[in-house]
Amino acid sequence: MIDVKNLTMHYGSTVAVDDASFGVEKGEILGMLGPNGAGKTTIMRMLTTYIVPTSGTATVGGYDIIQNPIEVRRMIGYLPETIPLYSDMQVCHYLKFVAKSRGIFGKKLRERMDWVVDTTGTKEVFKKGIGELSKGFRQRVGLAQALIHDPQVLILDEPTVGLDPLQVVDVRRLIRSLAREKTIIFSTHILQEVEAVSDRIVIINEGRIIADGTLEELESRAKKSRRYILTVEASKGAVVNGIARLSHCSSHKLLDDTDGRTVTFELVCPLTKDIVPEVDRLVREENWPLRELKEDRITMEETFIALTRASMAAQRAEGQ
Repeated sequence: MIDVKNLTMHYGSTVAVDDASFGVEKGEILGMLGPNGAGKTTIMRMLTTYIVPTSGTATVGGYDIIQNPIEVRRMIGYLPETIPLYSDMQVCHYLKFVAKSRGIFGKKLRERMDWVVDTTGTKEVFKKGIGELSKGFRQRVGLAQALIHDPQVLILDEPTVGLDPLQVVDVRRLIRSLAREKTIIFSTHILQEVEAVSDRIVIINEGRIIADGTLEELESRAKKSRRYILTVEASKGAVVNGIARLSHCSSHKLLDDTDGRTVTFELVCPLTKDIVPEVDRLVREENWPLRELKEDRITMEETFIALTRASMAAQRAEGQ
């Protein structure tokens, strides 16, 4: 549905986006993750034909953003970070205005109005002035205007910024429900957002795409070792002595010893080794009641930091 090829954007001597390439399949939710100023918004503005790239191009639904910008705009629903709302208009009048600007009239207009109001949960504020609305309802109205013409592609720039936790959950749920029919790109600098919503993640730093893949694929790239959580009924000293006999355990750390009967340790082993058979054998030999043995996934924060540091190190090496 979306194919980005070597997009580059310069603002004078500043390189906002540097040779970005990625694709998005139909029905996929792509989370674009990066710190503020990384280039996320600039990529979205190029995809929506708001600005023209310095070089490179992209297609949306087969239409080139440079050669066929009007066709691209027809296919896209766009929610910028600063939502284009008219505070002196009522929600109903604003949505009708946007719909008519999109060439929607008559019966189709009524059908689309009913659908977006129901889908975005804006029925209770339909007759209210936009200036009276809370941040959460303003965000919902912004989503409604992006959806009014039934676009195939949704591009959402920081859709949950400034919302309270309950509003964030509502917007996440809405994005996931829309993905059944639409292709979605959303940007965020919040790690939990991409983890909660995305099918695939693109990480951007200093204008460059440094990683592209599913959460599991990115975790696999970032991992330097495997971590396991072991909880058994035994004394701390006995378990420490037992762990010392595990040939594949490169390090360990006590996580919990609060009740005096059970202990929890983190065990670390190389990526190429499987420590489970050794631990299983140790627990059986010592006759320790086993409470838990599981592999511990690395966090999204650890993944992001590891991949970003690796990219920065590679860039420094290139410059030398």
